[in-house]
Amino acid sequence: MRALLPLLLIAPLVSLGLLSCSKSDPEPTGGTSAGNPAPPSSAPAAAAAATLAPTSSAALPHVTHPDLLDPTKASAKAPDVYKAKFTTTKGDFVIEVHRDWSPNGADRFYNLVTMGFYDDTRFFRDVSGFMVQWGISGDPMVSTKWMNAGIADDPVKGSNTRGMATFAMSGAPNSRTTQVFINFADNSRLDPMRFAPFGKVITGMEVVDSLYNGYGEGAPGGMGPNQGQIQAQGNAYLDSKFPKLDGVKHAEIVK
Repeated sequence: MRALLPLLLIAPLVSLGLLSCSKSDPEPTGGTSAGNPAPPSSAPAAAAAATLAPTSSAALPHVTHPDLLDPTKASAKAPDVYKAKFTTTKGDFVIEVHRDWSPNGADRFYNLVTMGFYDDTRFFRDVSGFMVQWGISGDPMVSTKWMNAGIADDPVKGSNTRGMATFAMSGAPNSRTTQVFINFADNSRLDPMRFAPFGKVITGMEVVDSLYNGYGEGAPGGMGPNQGQIQAQGNAYLDSKFPKLDGVKHAEIVK
């Protein structure tokens, strides 16, 4: 997760060098730290920040699981098929993961969910008509540990169509770490760029669609958060500068 070239990424900043499909439509990328997809040229400009009114119960208190400080502990093999439920500030959605679509991606996602990595994180990049991205820890100490913990690339077997979940990455080989995105539309143009989907939203896509997108693309290409600053300051930066962002309260493996 770096600063962002647009990871899937758009903003070429600090820690994440991102790729872009073109000047107007960058591709998702995530550097060694993680990446974020680049929004299409028609993406709306970011809206001004405002205080976020809680939509449900207060977010769970942030507790760092000891294993999150050691990426080598993320070594469990995932089931062939499993479901990950995300409880967010807008409601719940479930991603069904198929290990045969992206074995390394499915294993990494499984470990991150079971270790609590995504708890109390923010959907920091939401580009209307393109994708929504999250997966930078709210704790800078944790982010530092995962910046270079890339997994081996998987062959692309699925396609980045609406509802498909995929890891962000940079242009470098084996650069997927913790950042993921869900496609809002048919982004199959990403398939030849090695973005291998590992799962699909099977319930709650309306929740994904409703996540706050007023800030638009991330800095420096847009008015949204700077990935480098998220890496360095965590949720303190996001909550003070981008208070309207929605977030993950808790993620868990369900049957």
